[in-house]
Amino acid sequence: MKVFLETFGCQMNILDSELIEGQLKAAGHHFVASAEEANVVLLNTCSVRDVSEHKVISRLGKLKERKEKGEKVVVGVLGCMAERAHDELAKKRPFIDVMVGPSKIHDTLRLVESAFYEDQKKQRSLSYFIDRKGKTESALRSPLDDLEALDKKRQVNDRDVPWQAYVRITRGCNKFCSFCVVPRTRGPEMHRPPDAILDEVRRLAESGALEITLLGQTINHYFYEADGSSFSFANLLSLIHDQVPAIKRLRFLTSYPRDFTDEALDVMKESPRICKYLHIPAQSGSNKVLSAMNRGYDIETYLGLIERARSRMPNISLVGDMIVGFPNESDEDFLKSLDLLRQVRFKNLFIFKYSPRPNTVAHKLLPDNVPMSVKKERHRIMLDLQNEIALKENQAMINHSYSVLCEGPAKLDPALAGSLVQLGSLRKDSTRLIGRTEGDHIVHFQGPASLRGTLVTVRIDQATALSLSGTLC
Repeated sequence: MKVFLETFGCQMNILDSELIEGQLKAAGHHFVASAEEANVVLLNTCSVRDVSEHKVISRLGKLKERKEKGEKVVVGVLGCMAERAHDELAKKRPFIDVMVGPSKIHDTLRLVESAFYEDQKKQRSLSYFIDRKGKTESALRSPLDDLEALDKKRQVNDRDVPWQAYVRITRGCNKFCSFCVVPRTRGPEMHRPPDAILDEVRRLAESGALEITLLGQTINHYFYEADGSSFSFANLLSLIHDQVPAIKRLRFLTSYPRDFTDEALDVMKESPRICKYLHIPAQSGSNKVLSAMNRGYDIETYLGLIERARSRMPNISLVGDMIVGFPNESDEDFLKSLDLLRQVRFKNLFIFKYSPRPNTVAHKLLPDNVPMSVKKERHRIMLDLQNEIALKENQAMINHSYSVLCEGPAKLDPALAGSLVQLGSLRKDSTRLIGRTEGDHIVHFQGPASLRGTLVTVRIDQATALSLSGTLC
């Protein structure tokens, strides 16, 4: 089979796609660079935002045209959209051959091969988490053993970016925020055994990984209990840091604002190779809106965590998520969100215009009563404020030197007046490179292409709201 796999959405989906790719490659199949070259097209989908699903629908429209022309092409929809909208997809787009939910990705190879070789079409492997009613559903319903086996078989020696890797430590979510589909598409919160996580990190380090990012929807809730002993998130961070010194950077995401312990913050502070970095969504600066979102904390709790983190790590990089235009969000609520930005001073902020997601509480019970024109204006105002804050924070880094993990040639560099830099267009012994600091700041600098995948020191000379430019030390 000639396979094209396109990934939408979060880092968890990126990791799922890597596992699927490894599974298919191990079976002798080949991956191609475009859907047009492929006779198997897999779309690993996201349902968190409406715009992501619209992109998938657009891709499916092009694949339908190929099918109607009589081409042999197996079409597979994987991930959260398959789990959330399987019946709707099957009814409106019957040309889809395979649908696989996030908790069943270990079935991908079997189903796709059956569709391709045996003409066994219209196959599904889903968990029906969309029908979850609440937190009381047992995590034992999900086939953790099968998923764990896929993680353990992960191909670590054939990765496009060998020096960076994601490692999943938890699956699913129990929070049931009123706007979010994740508990119904990825299922209940489950935690992997620490020895399995440690073994995976070691194998990745042996294959050349310098930076590991641990993944989980509510990662600081990691807790594993077996044989009468328990293992916390802080314990896991400490274990990986101390046992795998070849990993030069250890980071994690995404954190949940409530229940982030002082123990975990202390481990971060005391461990030199754990990045001083927190991605911790706030979603709103208004307690009224947070309550309607069912976020489970108030703004005082959120700011308390920020204070506890900064008191230990004054230079910690903070990244957040905010939603504008949530049902019944007033001008006063929005101003409180802007105040939160001024207090926290995020390095980076992901801002989203609220869009109702099917089968969520907000979709069922709350009117989408903030006009789109207001959502767009609030988005613009918040983005302008965030850019102003980020610019000042980045300018404070000028004339300081930082360790940077070089990712390779830069396609676009603000320091070059916004001009595109074609790969290989500069001298072979020197090109414009891009990398990231421990705090995930984007840095452009000049140097040999051979630095790709190495840690270098760069002195910062220039700053914009989105990136930094500097000189190799």
